[in-house]
Amino acid sequence: MKKYPIELTDEERTELKNLCSKGKQSSRKIRKANILLEADKGISDEKISENLSVGIATVGRVRRRFVEGNLAYALNDFPRGGRPKIFDGIQEASLTALACTRPPKGRCTWTAELLAEQMIYLGVVEMISPESVRLILKKNDLKPWQKQEWCIPKIDAKYVWRMEEILELYGDPLDIRHPVVCFDETPYQLIAESRPSIPRKPGQRLRVDYEYKRMGTANLFMFVQPLGGWRHVKVTQRKTKSDFASCMMELVDVHFPDAEKIHLVLDNLNTHSPSTLYEYVPPQEARRIIKKLDFQYTPKHASWLNMAEIEISVLNKQCLQGRYISSSEILESEVLTWELQRNLMKAKVDWMFAVEDAREKMGHLYPKLLETVSKQVDIAIA
Repeated sequence: MKKYPIELTDEERTELKNLCSKGKQSSRKIRKANILLEADKGISDEKISENLSVGIATVGRVRRRFVEGNLAYALNDFPRGGRPKIFDGIQEASLTALACTRPPKGRCTWTAELLAEQMIYLGVVEMISPESVRLILKKNDLKPWQKQEWCIPKIDAKYVWRMEEILELYGDPLDIRHPVVCFDETPYQLIAESRPSIPRKPGQRLRVDYEYKRMGTANLFMFVQPLGGWRHVKVTQRKTKSDFASCMMELVDVHFPDAEKIHLVLDNLNTHSPSTLYEYVPPQEARRIIKKLDFQYTPKHASWLNMAEIEISVLNKQCLQGRYISSSEILESEVLTWELQRNLMKAKVDWMFAVEDAREKMGHLYPKLLETVSKQVDIAIA
């Protein structure tokens, strides 16, 4: 006689047959149902094991769970206790806090191995492996060996004034008599291949020798009219004051000769000054050019306001990135082709950040009003 004999009621037998025929349950549950149905017929465990391709121990376990419990207890898997936690909440919190501090003297960053050593040294735990450290940090989405760099600007009244001036300028519609032009520059390193590359073919990538020859540097001046879909790249050897003066003369006399006023957005580089023109052209010429330019300087550490940087990024990705360009002549030819194609497409910059957005998203960083001054202003308005 079996220790756990199976005797199903008509209702249980019908339920199990329906469960097996519909096939909407997991295969594990269906297999247990078939074990119970065959056991109810008096078939031996060995034969059930052979018919259903399951272990004899599994058959015996399903029998026992049905007899000791009920049908649901035999068919369903209930949560298991699992392995007890090695580290409690206080120890995990201590590890997280430690990973957020500066690493010890002589080390530039935390590693899983170093954190494990420090946890043991500080007496927080008796033993912990680097893998356990990694899993705890992963659970808290913390990677102390990584860092992100950015420039934190000082948001003062001058920053806000310049930012809102430029954002308001970007919000104006296109005006051919008063164009908005963004200006910036970027260096470029000229390099040549030390050995010819091997062309790609099906199943094989382009193979380039990792060695290269330095052929000097060049500079790229970028002019962009975002709403007009126009840009121009000027290749020079350097970015001196004379180069800047030449760019300003070209902008006024060549690119926008009919404009009444050109609103020029640029950064605060020391060469980007109207006074530079007086050093390289006669005073009357310098004055004529300056009168046609409205210099709008971005705040310090706010180069994101200059849309010329966006266009420089596009130039790098579409034309220059990962290439060997050995001379200024080749560089000039390449960027000129890129420029003509972009201008033919009239590719524009769709700027989506307005003054209202800045006040909403950066309002908490705006300078606080001085109470005494604001009261005096309110009285004067009243």
